[in-house]
Amino acid sequence: MIKPSNIAKNALRNRRRRAIRKRLHGSPERPRLVVFRSLKHIYAQIVDDTTGKTLVSASSRGKDIEIPKGTKRAEQGFQVGQKLGEKAIAAGLSKVAFDRAGYKYHGRVKALAEGARKAGLDF
Repeated sequence: MIKPSNIAKNALRNRRRRAIRKRLHGSPERPRLVVFRSLKHIYAQIVDDTTGKTLVSASSRGKDIEIPKGTKRAEQGFQVGQKLGEKAIAAGLSKVAFDRAGYKYHGRVKALAEGARKAGLDF
């Protein structure tokens, strides 16, 4: 059931997301790494905003990531970040702009960013 508090939370996050997107734009030289966080999973993709194309993506639900059952969600975020970084380096991308999409830079979002940095992405 959707409670009024959840509606208010999502509205505030969307407001923060729009404010971030006003000043953050992905280009071919520096595409945007955007994060989506659900209750169970985390998704990340690298987007070129000039063409509107997703260049690389990874998620905790993907078939290419082996995440054992019982793994903490922050650790899943770190693994997704590493996999995304590896895919991006293989695609020839090294610099990205990090778009946290209105989420706090904390917990799973921070772990994903650290995993991507460890894989070699620069942001």
